[in-house]
Amino acid sequence: MNLSPNQLRTNALAFSKEWKNDAYEKGESQTFWNQFFAVFGIDRRRVGIYEAGLKKSSGNQGFIDVFWPGQLLYEQKSRGGDLDQAESQAKEYLRSIADNAPNDLPDYTIVSDFEFMRLSHLHTDEVQEFRVSELADYLNLFGF
Repeated sequence: MNLSPNQLRTNALAFSKEWKNDAYEKGESQTFWNQFFAVFGIDRRRVGIYEAGLKKSSGNQGFIDVFWPGQLLYEQKSRGGDLDQAESQAKEYLRSIADNAPNDLPDYTIVSDFEFMRLSHLHTDEVQEFRVSELADYLNLFGF
C-alpha cells in the first residue's frame, strides 16, 4: 500500500502518542510491532514472524522477537532496557542466520525499548537512534 507522506506522518504521530508510556516487553511488544508496521500500511502477518526460533551459535535455542527474512530483525526490550545488549543479541541471531539460512539474512536490525529505537543498516554500518516519540521525523529511514 502506498501511503502519502501526510498519511505516514499522521500514522507515525498517532503511533508515538499511543506508545509514549508503555514499557513491558512481554506484555506489549507484539502489539507495538503490529502497530509499527501499520504506520507504513504493512500487515505484519504478511511479512514478519514473531518469536522465530533458531539455534544460536552457543547451541542454545533462541527466539527472534520479530523477523522479516531478507529485510529486518527486531529485538525488543522493556523500557529502560539495555539497547547495546539487545543489539548484541541481534548480532548473535544474525550469525546463526548467516550460518544456517544466508539467503534470509536481513539488511536491517532494529532494537527498541519502547522509548528509543536504534536502526542499523548492516551493509553500510549506518546507525540511527531516536526516540519513538520522534518517529515522524525519521520516516525517511524506513523507505525499504
